[in-house]
Amino acid sequence: MNTETHLTLGTLVFAFFVPLSIASMESVTIPKELSTATARLLVSSTSCSVTCGLGYKMEEMCDIGPDGKRRYCILRRSECLTTWLCGVRHFTVLVDKPIKLSCLTSEEIGPETQSFSYTWRLARGIITTDDALFVPFKAPSYVIELSPAEEYDAGTYRCDVQLMKTYKLVKRIYFGLRVIPGNLVDLNFEKSLILEQKPEAENKTQQNTTIALFKWQHYSWRQRALVVFLGGIGSGVLGGVLLGIFLHSLLKNHHKSESVGK
Repeated sequence: MNTETHLTLGTLVFAFFVPLSIASMESVTIPKELSTATARLLVSSTSCSVTCGLGYKMEEMCDIGPDGKRRYCILRRSECLTTWLCGVRHFTVLVDKPIKLSCLTSEEIGPETQSFSYTWRLARGIITTDDALFVPFKAPSYVIELSPAEEYDAGTYRCDVQLMKTYKLVKRIYFGLRVIPGNLVDLNFEKSLILEQKPEAENKTQQNTTIALFKWQHYSWRQRALVVFLGGIGSGVLGGVLLGIFLHSLLKNHHKSESVGK
């Protein structure tokens, strides 16, 4: 028996049993007890409080009756986990300055903190997420405090957060730490920008002002005097022309008024 024969027989059997099943469903009667039953259902929920790691959300639970109305609604707080991988956070600190690295954010710190275990690992001297390069780093808490930080402390710190009861991994975060001597670099970003990196409008204004001042300062006193003299002459000529035009129009209007009077 070939494949087409099997397909044909299957179609006939399906076509035969579907009407029977529909007919049997129409004949079923719902018990009276079920027609008055209510069910407790989740009707709404907020988004997770964090984008990665173990967070919390608020859920609204209500009793739904046969009429579809909500009754006896309550709010409850439940755990949520969008993803356990939180990526890399980068830090730069000067030598002899303190710094803290924390696995948990302020939203995650609470009474539940005691139900987690924290494991730190370190890849010294490099910024990486290659787990093969990390070695254990002793830190019993969710916070590492380097006070003060030394160049030897530079590297990538990895923190794993697990539930103590189940050892389930709920968060992994990396901290890329750079420790640099203060006498080698200035961390003032805007101050360290070169002219080409500043906003275009600011660059043009500064460049035009600088060029104008530079040219003016390099003129001799005779050239400066000549510029001032020519500028004065030009202003005088322009003023004389404007005055002549004004007087001409005034005399023209005066002659017109005399002719009208005669």
